[in-house]
Amino acid sequence: MKHIFNIVIITVLAIGSSSCYSDKRKPNVRYMASTDMYNAVSYETYGTNPNFKNGMEAQAPVEGTIFRGERPYEIPNSEEGYNLARKTIKSPLEVNEVNLAKGKAMYTIYCISCHGPKGDGQGVLAQREKFLGIPNYKDRNINEGTIYHVIMYGRNMMGSHASQLKDKERWQIVQYVQKLRADLQQ
Repeated sequence: MKHIFNIVIITVLAIGSSSCYSDKRKPNVRYMASTDMYNAVSYETYGTNPNFKNGMEAQAPVEGTIFRGERPYEIPNSEEGYNLARKTIKSPLEVNEVNLAKGKAMYTIYCISCHGPKGDGQGVLAQREKFLGIPNYKDRNINEGTIYHVIMYGRNMMGSHASQLKDKERWQIVQYVQKLRADLQQ
């Protein structure tokens, strides 16, 4: 019995040590070599990808998707919706220095390149004539409801920023835009 045990131990050690040996001239054996785990297909970051619908470059969020914990915006993207927003939407945030500072920070990220640091429509893209006709807040008949509505849906050349900004951030930008507008009207 002891003799059989020694043979088993020696056999296990021999198999174990031989499995560690690798010949650098020959590739090792690969299991499931036909799967993409070994030969991953790479795609350009912003290039077309056949795994996405219609070969588009990235997956768009499902229509109607909102951030977790937020409520849907029910006003439609139309001229009637714009006018309804003007009449009915009021900011839930208190106007204070904290909200204005955060609104300024978000404005600097998302709005300043077109609307300019003063809200006069003279951002760097307007100065370089990439976009023409960017409105001056002073000349616009806007209020907090219309500003929020335009951030949600966009208007004319401006695209929607709903997917980039959470609800509170939108309202903070609204407060800051109103401050810029008041400063321009003085």
